[in-house]
Amino acid sequence: MFEPVAPDVWTTARPQRFWGVETGTRTTVVRLRDGGLFVHCPVALDRALRADLDELGEVRAVAASSLFHHLYVGDWMRAYPRAVFAACPGLQDKRPDLNFSHTLSDTPHPAWAAELEQVYFSARFEREVVFFHAATRTMICADALLNLRHHTSVKTRAAALMMWNLGPGRGWMERFAVKDWRRGRAEVDRLLEWDIERIVLAHGDLVRADGRRALRDAYDWLPAR
Repeated sequence: MFEPVAPDVWTTARPQRFWGVETGTRTTVVRLRDGGLFVHCPVALDRALRADLDELGEVRAVAASSLFHHLYVGDWMRAYPRAVFAACPGLQDKRPDLNFSHTLSDTPHPAWAAELEQVYFSARFEREVVFFHAATRTMICADALLNLRHHTSVKTRAAALMMWNLGPGRGWMERFAVKDWRRGRAEVDRLLEWDIERIVLAHGDLVRADGRRALRDAYDWLPAR
């Protein structure tokens, strides 16, 4: 059920509709050096997924890193009450029914600080926090890059074409998603400081090689500082 993408990094994908379009969604799991698991953008937690997850290790932290990746967090809180549950800025106001224990920022929580770096991409309307697993050169994001050009759904591919989403993070809608272009440029430049080889994203095909170039090309329209 989990697909390995790098040593101690796995993903699992599920169907998910957004604004009437099947975009799919994906959870990423990182096994930390102490054996605990960091879970990014949790999908629906069924019995089979939980069994496979528990074989990988103990869930220590769950990050809802975008305003749009919160639907299944409640089930995870009930299943793993001892874990750290971290929300992107603003999500606690959107979901006051969920008892998050931490608000994400540019500073990693001690539970994962030794192995994961992060940048608060505040210029985007999703208020996303993007992560980087330096040991495997893997960037982990939710909505900062869409990559729907090769989706199995004809309707989704048509929507991608309409948005000009012809590559990771490409498309005219991104110019609306980034509310402050100059701040966005500064934050993307911070992401580009990472030595990115691959990118795991929530919606669409993974970027399996030359990830730093893919990220740079996705945001090459932002004005220089």
